Amino acid sequence: MFDAFPRGSSSGDLTEEKNMGELEYTPAELDKDEVARYLDKAGTLIEALPYIQHFQGATIVVKYGGSAMVDENLKKNVIKDVALLKLVGFRPIIVHGGGKDITKMLGRVGKESEFRAGFRVTDEETMEVAEMVLNRINKSLVALMEKVGVKACGVSGKDGDLLKVSRKTPGGEDIGYVGDVECVNTELLDTLLDHGFVPVVCPIGFDEDYNSYNINADDAACAIAKAMKAQKLVFLSDIKGVYRDPDDPSTLISAMTVEQTKKFMESGHAGGGMLPKLQNCVDAIEAGVSRVHILDGRIPHSQLLEFFTAKGIGTAIIGDDAAI
Repeated sequence: MFDAFPRGSSSGDLTEEKNMGELEYTPAELDKDEVARYLDKAGTLIEALPYIQHFQGATIVVKYGGSAMVDENLKKNVIKDVALLKLVGFRPIIVHGGGKDITKMLGRVGKESEFRAGFRVTDEETMEVAEMVLNRINKSLVALMEKVGVKACGVSGKDGDLLKVSRKTPGGEDIGYVGDVECVNTELLDTLLDHGFVPVVCPIGFDEDYNSYNINADDAACAIAKAMKAQKLVFLSDIKGVYRDPDDPSTLISAMTVEQTKKFMESGHAGGGMLPKLQNCVDAIEAGVSRVHILDGRIPHSQLLEFFTAKGIGTAIIGDDAAI
């Protein structure tokens, strides 16, 4: 005879069941392997606790791109991660790219993609295609967020005057409707966050004459993180982080200060695609963002592993006065 309430019963249920006869309760027995698994899960939660407490209410900006936007299982994992971050008290903002889908759609309409200095040459027709594709991606991500029970709102950088741009001219070359972010109006993002929504930002902006411009998603995420004084900026891409030697996986750098990052950029060890990303990291930290993380979005739940474990799995860029 067990004199406490059976699982799932209230005191009223118990009284009613007693009238039907004696109750028996046999606790489920766990074998050693099951106990070890449960203890391991409990240990993970305990390890995460101080990080959750420290970043309670923190604004984080997640730049979402690479293969994690193409593979459906990876996409679901990223969205679940962001949902969990929201539910434990973070204030996440997603800024997404869509370069692979834009290239694919341009191919379907018979238009070849052209890149200069790492940026897509964007004429009026390409701009129309890019905006159509990015808005479609935007709403699909909103749907996934809503599906896991988190309120989300998709916005373009054109909404609420969010992203004002000027024309980007790398090396003095005109590459069309590609924008440099000049100003971020945070009013819309603040309103959405304050009302419990996860903003999902499409990187399209206006110039002073209200022409539409495509914005590199890394640039857009960095500008938003700086304007929002975010505690964390995360770049999800197809690289595991920063390597001292790109050909040697054992040389992954887990953390670098701004000064160390600048020296690394000058050393010539950073590949061409990594240089602008590292520059964005440095700019964000110098503008007040606490930490910037470069993570491999192909690794399931990479954000949770980086944020809530002592070791982490990617590369963190931190201020010179922060402890590594």
